Amino acid sequence: MRVISGSAKGIQLASVPGKSTRPITDQVKEALFNILGPEIEGATVLDLFGGTGAVGIEALSRGAEHVDFIEINYRALKVIQQNLKTTNLSKFATVQKKDAFVYLREDHQKRYDLIYIAPPQYHNLWDKAMQIVDENPDLVKPWGMVIVQIHPKEYNENNVYTKFRVFDQREYGDTLLVFYELAQCNETES
Repeated sequence: MRVISGSAKGIQLASVPGKSTRPITDQVKEALFNILGPEIEGATVLDLFGGTGAVGIEALSRGAEHVDFIEINYRALKVIQQNLKTTNLSKFATVQKKDAFVYLREDHQKRYDLIYIAPPQYHNLWDKAMQIVDENPDLVKPWGMVIVQIHPKEYNENNVYTKFRVFDQREYGDTLLVFYELAQCNETES
């Protein structure tokens, strides 16, 4: 696992020992950031269930302004900190050992351009996180987005949210990326 592009291009990232995380593959990460393109420059990002930090670190390497990493697993938290240090991107990041759901429910003054949700598989945690984001749409800037990384078998089209709608989906083998935007964005364009 490595940083694909930007200021930290080519730097190898450490992995979390054991099977408590499921890191994004380089292929999926590269596809994701090709989709995001230059919009990541200057963005504020929330990387929930941070794991190794690979997504947030890739965002920083490509010019994101700041990434908040939220991770409850102590070993994963240490790996994120190590990877940020290795890539010299620590000063652009905040790493918190905290439950993602607690974090989402807190009273924030921050609004994000991108929220990336990649929880442990098969526990429906992604839907729980989306429900909380849906109840707190001010976490996302008006033209921001939420991206969920899950196994395709986890996705259920019947999971509908009041404030967010799906605007894109991409499947890469055993990884599905689901892109959400604020529903009002679509209505104002019509």
